[in-house]
Amino acid sequence: MSTTKNYHWRIAGFYFFYYAFVGMFSPYWSLYLQSIQFDAIEISVLMSIQPVMRMVAPNLWGWLADHTGKRLLVVQVAASLSAVFYLGVFATTSFWGMFLVLVLMSFFWSASMPLVEATTLSYLGKNTAHYGRIRSWGSIGFIVSVVGLGYAFDYIAIAWLLWAGLVCEVGILIFSRQIPHTEVIAHHTDHQPIKQIVMQPRVLALFGACFLMAVAHGPYYTFYSIYLVEHGYAKSTVGMLWALGVICEIGVFFVMPALVKRFGFTRILLISFGAAVLRFLLIGWTVDIVVLLLIAQVLHALSFGSFHAASVGLVHEFFQGRHQSKGQALYGSFTYGAGGMLGGLASGPIWQHWGASALYSFSAGMALLGMLLMWWKLRNGAEGHGK
Repeated sequence: MSTTKNYHWRIAGFYFFYYAFVGMFSPYWSLYLQSIQFDAIEISVLMSIQPVMRMVAPNLWGWLADHTGKRLLVVQVAASLSAVFYLGVFATTSFWGMFLVLVLMSFFWSASMPLVEATTLSYLGKNTAHYGRIRSWGSIGFIVSVVGLGYAFDYIAIAWLLWAGLVCEVGILIFSRQIPHTEVIAHHTDHQPIKQIVMQPRVLALFGACFLMAVAHGPYYTFYSIYLVEHGYAKSTVGMLWALGVICEIGVFFVMPALVKRFGFTRILLISFGAAVLRFLLIGWTVDIVVLLLIAQVLHALSFGSFHAASVGLVHEFFQGRHQSKGQALYGSFTYGAGGMLGGLASGPIWQHWGASALYSFSAGMALLGMLLMWWKLRNGAEGHGK
């Protein structure tokens, strides 16, 4: 029993620091870039580098992990090189210098999570519905980072953000060496080329819908903090609003086993897409009405929390055996990679030419398209929990 708890702690520690880095980067990096005089287009390009790397890098690392059978070694090497290249942010404030540093850092940083997701789900075995309880430590790390930094930046310069990122990188590196080894269980699909699995209509529909959800979230991760600050919110309030969403996300992670048992992954995803449509409309059109802005952040429990847990669960059902790492990598590439890149890159021009209301209406439209695709192709359910 103590060994199991110890393993939970090891995996949870990695999630904590990995998402603490996200809590440092997503809300505040755009504010740091703005502070060193980058314009909206430059900020949208630089903030899109990480999604681009999440589109390209995980497939290479996932193939390497499955080909060599050394999944954890790949995680450790990637974490080490990510920390080394992150040090470059202290050396440059030029656009192309920052571009190069973020490309190199993100290429290795993005390698770890799909492999750790596969390890976590292998570790849980038949109890994959409990994934959210371990993943919730990532949400806790995000909250600690976003709230702490939000309050700090009311009193200290935004440039201190660079040091917070370094602390997170070191934490990721330390815990990458604590994750337990798990055995990959043989599956009857092992002999199939992975393309044969990907080309199934239900898998394509899932990836397509999740791609659209990631596009919808691109403007949120790129301009939400700038949007709030421009409307008179203090940075500490910005941090609290980010944190509120993630607190609600933690709550849904803990009730996911019951939700999956009652509704199944597919229905949960449909509800998540619907919540995202409402959420982005509220953000875009009611930013000055605090109560509605709070409701929008509570909806993060569905638009991200239940969405992420259910989609990762379905991917785990579709990609078994030796395809686990590649499956999670492909999911990350199509959704948070390609979708995040498109959403981030589209944010700058829409923000600059049509304003925030148009930008978040665009987000709502993308989430609506994702919901319709899910309904069209997956309404009859997938195998297992996807019913």
